[in-house]
Amino acid sequence: MNSQPGTNSGTAMPRRRWVLLSILAGVFLLAGSAYGLYWATVLRHRQTTDDAYVNGNVVQITPQISGTVVAIGADDTQFVKAGQPLVQLDQADAKVALDQAEAQLAKTVREVRNLFATSAQLRASLQLRETALAMARKDLERRERLGGSGAISAEELQHARDTVTGAEAAVVSAKEQLAGNQARVDGTTLQDHPDVRNAAAAVRSAYLAYSRTVLPAPVSGFVARRNVQLGQRVGPGSALMAVVPLDQVWVDANFKEPQLARMRVGQPVTLTADLYGRGISYHGKVAGFGAGTGSAFALLPAQNATGNWIKIVQRVPVRIAIDPRELAQHPLQIGLSMKAEVAVSDSSGARLPELAHNAPAYETDVFHSTDAMADARVQAIIADNDPARAADRRAGAATASPASLPEAKPASPAVAWARPVSPAATAQLH
Repeated sequence: MNSQPGTNSGTAMPRRRWVLLSILAGVFLLAGSAYGLYWATVLRHRQTTDDAYVNGNVVQITPQISGTVVAIGADDTQFVKAGQPLVQLDQADAKVALDQAEAQLAKTVREVRNLFATSAQLRASLQLRETALAMARKDLERRERLGGSGAISAEELQHARDTVTGAEAAVVSAKEQLAGNQARVDGTTLQDHPDVRNAAAAVRSAYLAYSRTVLPAPVSGFVARRNVQLGQRVGPGSALMAVVPLDQVWVDANFKEPQLARMRVGQPVTLTADLYGRGISYHGKVAGFGAGTGSAFALLPAQNATGNWIKIVQRVPVRIAIDPRELAQHPLQIGLSMKAEVAVSDSSGARLPELAHNAPAYETDVFHSTDAMADARVQAIIADNDPARAADRRAGAATASPASLPEAKPASPAVAWARPVSPAATAQLH
């Protein structure tokens, strides 16, 4: 009677264990099936990497002429706008060269005006010589008729002939002088004369050198790596500072070789930054692929032609363009770590498309105003030294606003450039 309950308890334990193992196996089987379904529908169409970093343009500020630094307009971490003066060099030498070039242009304009006036004078002189020759020939004809009858002496007749010969020589000389002067002004105007154009080019060159004493910011961005100091003597090509436009950054994601087979330009990408965490996502597109692996362009490329060789999976940089609106809401800085996930479900198209771009990828127009101001200065000098145009210019200047007449030199920087910027001012800049 007492052995029956013990027997039932002994058989119930293995049965309960079997049930638990069956449930556990079912859970694992269900989880594996769910993961397999998720991989088949989602994961196999996505490639991810956390070997991704923010990259961007680092615009170097370099002088084009030699000079001494007399003012610095911005410091590290400060935001500057395109065209804002960053560094100013001493302008004394450039100003002297510009004044000399402008004076030479004014002198050349007056000399060319004299050439045109001389042509008119020589043309009138030729007409006078031709008139004198016609009178001498008529006088010779009268004397020759009288000489046949013996009314005048042979000596007087010879004098008349000599006068005609001299008048003919004077006409030839006047024609040659006129032709020589005309060769210097034919087919040109005062403004298009080669001498004036040469002097005008010298003014433009001097003005360009003078304007280059002020170094503007080519783009809007944050100043980085400032290494220029007041009083420093700099030469062309010296790196003074850099401007980083953080609204033009992109992500370089380094994917392994097996991940690139189905990756194409234009595929959507989801990005997260370690700076903001998983709560903030960026959306972008694959913009292009590197022409080689990272090791291929290294300073010391790896040499695998050795006896002892271990295969290492290579990575290829993939450029990812970020939505500029999301970038404006959550700014990124160069070098920040990112995680990229590319949707490769649509793998149509060429893996390395040959897309040619005719338009420039980046450009700036902060230097274009110098040419217009130099041309305006040249026109003003020519007009000031030409009475016919000076009256029209004075009439136009009387009705024009002061802003319509460009300055002859670039704006001078403020003395406050050399002073430290207060934290309040820095906060306003940002």
